[in-house]
Amino acid sequence: MRKFLVLLGIVLMFSTSAFAAKIPDDIRDYIDNKVPGTDVRFDGVIILPDNTVYLPLYPSLFSDVKKLSVKESFPAGKELNDKPDVIIFNNDFVMMKLLPAENGTKTVLHMPTPPLQVRTGLLPQDMLVPSGLVLPENIKGIVGNLKIDIKSEDVIKVNTKESFEEFLSETDPIGNQTLIPNLKNKTLFVTTNYSKNIQVLDPAKSTPKYALSQKSIPIDIKAVNKGKFLLVTSFERPFLDIISVADSRFIKQISLSAFPEEIVVDYENNKAYITAPRASTIFVVDLNTMSLVQKIKVNGYCEKLLLCGDKLFYVDKLKNDIWAIEVKNQYLLRNIGKFPNVSALAFAKNSLYISSRTKSRVAVVDYSTLSLAKEFTTVSKPISMLLWGENLYILGAQSNQIQKYNIANGKIIENIQLNDGGFSTGFNHILNTELAVITDIKKNTYTIFDLEKGKIIKTYTINVPLKDVIVTDSVKLFD
Repeated sequence: MRKFLVLLGIVLMFSTSAFAAKIPDDIRDYIDNKVPGTDVRFDGVIILPDNTVYLPLYPSLFSDVKKLSVKESFPAGKELNDKPDVIIFNNDFVMMKLLPAENGTKTVLHMPTPPLQVRTGLLPQDMLVPSGLVLPENIKGIVGNLKIDIKSEDVIKVNTKESFEEFLSETDPIGNQTLIPNLKNKTLFVTTNYSKNIQVLDPAKSTPKYALSQKSIPIDIKAVNKGKFLLVTSFERPFLDIISVADSRFIKQISLSAFPEEIVVDYENNKAYITAPRASTIFVVDLNTMSLVQKIKVNGYCEKLLLCGDKLFYVDKLKNDIWAIEVKNQYLLRNIGKFPNVSALAFAKNSLYISSRTKSRVAVVDYSTLSLAKEFTTVSKPISMLLWGENLYILGAQSNQIQKYNIANGKIIENIQLNDGGFSTGFNHILNTELAVITDIKKNTYTIFDLEKGKIIKTYTINVPLKDVIVTDSVKLFD
């Protein structure tokens, strides 16, 4: 019996270390010291700045060492910055470099007599397996419960012809459109109200190069971790889907026990907030581990979520109440007041800006006193607001205009006209730029707007009835 319990303990220890996919702190310190800027992905895969990829092998039990060092490498006498094919540390942790193989497949170094640490190590069991990975027969034991095959079943990439519905396939292609420098090395992810697929386009191209097949029409998508992953919520699906952009695959599905809708990303703290209006809940996902870490119970049917610093704001659609959540104050809820037909929120200098779609007005509320500080008329049917410095840009759907309002002096600077006869639906900042993208659902166009200069740069037409356009940095394929 005692032997059984000891064996069970070892197995549990083995399972815990394998499933956790957490790189030990001393290994992380070694990696950061030898190759600064290396990305240790949430599933344990190690990606150097030049896209050299290492797969981690966890020992069943780490050896206790006073100081971490390289015990053995192939070729011999190498450190990580030399990029050897295999590194074995004195605590028995192993790193194996991903190598190109025949017919476009990938593999790791074939060793006629693999060291014990390699033969008995185990890959993280939640690891995103590089597509086309083929392992040498004599180290198949490192696989565990992973399914490693040349053709992966979870690839969701479909070609252009398959990605269009019948009514889209008859759309005439649009001629060449000039690529502006601002969109070089960018990728567009486009959603529609008619298709389950997320269309993927090169900037200035009118026709998608391929699509990412989904199980339901997307509600919201956000790019995270430098554009490497997409977070997706879809109609009538109680999950947050996570897609690897590099190889067009579902890598994780987070069950939320409710129907999620809007996604707001806290890029500073690498978290995502996801609304579930019907459950009066906001979910918090840690983007480092891609796991659910918090459920915030709120009042009412939460929508139009806004994150600003340590505050979350939302509108209760059923009662027209606006609420604030003080994240660092134990998620304290504050009622801001009732406002009719709220279409968008913005927050700056302790003031909350609230646009009314039906009244075409913006109210300014002092957050400290919750009193109405100001109210002004804006563009017709405002649907979105975006703050940049001391300027508040307000997008009007019916007038298809952008109003530029200075929050410092409280004056309207100008109204900027967009497409004639269009109907704008979205106004989103392009991360790490001074640009925003404006979508027009009537004209099937997206416009690149300079927030610093307050002017239109260029408008592009797409062969898809677009709903939202997400612009991200292009992800270089490491596999």
